[in-house]
Amino acid sequence: MPVPAVSVVVPTRNRAEYLDVTLASLRRQEQAPAHELLVVDDGSTDATVAVAARHGVRVVAAEAPGGLNAGRNTGVAATAGAVVAFLDDDVWAPPGWLAALAGGVERHDWADAFGGPIRARFEGPAPRACGREPAPITTLDLGAEDREAEMVWGANFAVRRGAFERFGPFDPSLGGHGDEEEWLLGLRRAGGRIAYVADAALDHRRAGDDARLRALARAAYHRGRAARRTDERRGVAPAAATELRNLAGAGWHTARRRCPQGLIMGAHSTGRIVEALRRP
Repeated sequence: MPVPAVSVVVPTRNRAEYLDVTLASLRRQEQAPAHELLVVDDGSTDATVAVAARHGVRVVAAEAPGGLNAGRNTGVAATAGAVVAFLDDDVWAPPGWLAALAGGVERHDWADAFGGPIRARFEGPAPRACGREPAPITTLDLGAEDREAEMVWGANFAVRRGAFERFGPFDPSLGGHGDEEEWLLGLRRAGGRIAYVADAALDHRRAGDDARLRALARAAYHRGRAARRTDERRGVAPAAATELRNLAGAGWHTARRRCPQGLIMGAHSTGRIVEALRRP
């Protein structure tokens, strides 16, 4: 078999319905270079394996200890492409996504890692937004033109295989927040560079009950706790007074703008405060 130009790796755990949409979109890529698709299954007990089989996509089990970064490392080891693209299991990639990504890799031969725009997409009864708050799920928009980036996000993220040989694997002990950030920070400290590919955009989805206020707020609370732990690990965590001011700001936004998504912002701030209070 010829070596693929790109290996697309999708780590997942117990999200078969989301994975079904992701894989369907990846099977419909147009004008794409030679590529392979791989699902890395982190111990799913739902229909994950059956969904991948229906799409004709190979599945491998994540290496211990599990988690997103372990899944990424497993994917690198189990594939052969000169570029490894990592997608979250809850995205939808438009038909031109892979061709656009490959084009960016070819244009930017100075870059070791790549990322593209990530757009929030809600399929269900999402809470109303006033437009002044950040999206309640991960997004990225660095503009309409390619550029060098300081950071990109793991939902739409690719790396040259040679970069793993130079900078090492992802840290599997991390989880919940900053999984790819630590690796990219290390890459930059060692002189590596990141390219933002403006036309390699995809959608980050929330569907059904996951798009409701309660679910989004609960997820934001846990992200807040994880984000605080990450900041503490890096030595950049703000003082508790700052965290409290941020919570008050979310409350003001909710009341002043009559914006339900302010409650999601407040949940994130609450998570950060709860985590801060757990520390001596």
